[in-house]
Amino acid sequence: MPSVTDDDGLYVGKAEPDAATDRGWLLGHFKPPGDLRHSAEVEIKWGVHPKGERRAAWTDGEKRTALLVLISGRFRLEFPGRDVVLAEQGDYVVWGRGVDHSWEAEEESVVLTVRWPSIPGYRVP
Repeated sequence: MPSVTDDDGLYVGKAEPDAATDRGWLLGHFKPPGDLRHSAEVEIKWGVHPKGERRAAWTDGEKRTALLVLISGRFRLEFPGRDVVLAEQGDYVVWGRGVDHSWEAEEESVVLTVRWPSIPGYRVP
């Protein structure tokens, strides 16, 4: 199914190929204005992570709230003083503003992340 925006106000796409253009992010401030996927309120990511992949650096001064849901695999999130392992489909974790984090894919994993609001400037080099 190709990604397409119709004149009827719908965007129809497929997560994996669409996500490839913005490091996994399907919706957020980084999409062009006028694109139905452009939003300053929320970001949504389809994350496909090979076994052993780690976040390049911890977040610093987190200003968003986030929800991460495990679709498949085994995924560990690291928070100050606590790790959370998502091991079964549908396991999820929510963390608030001010809670920095990092992560590692303990197995090949697919996760869905929702963050709000959508704030520019959080890209990890």
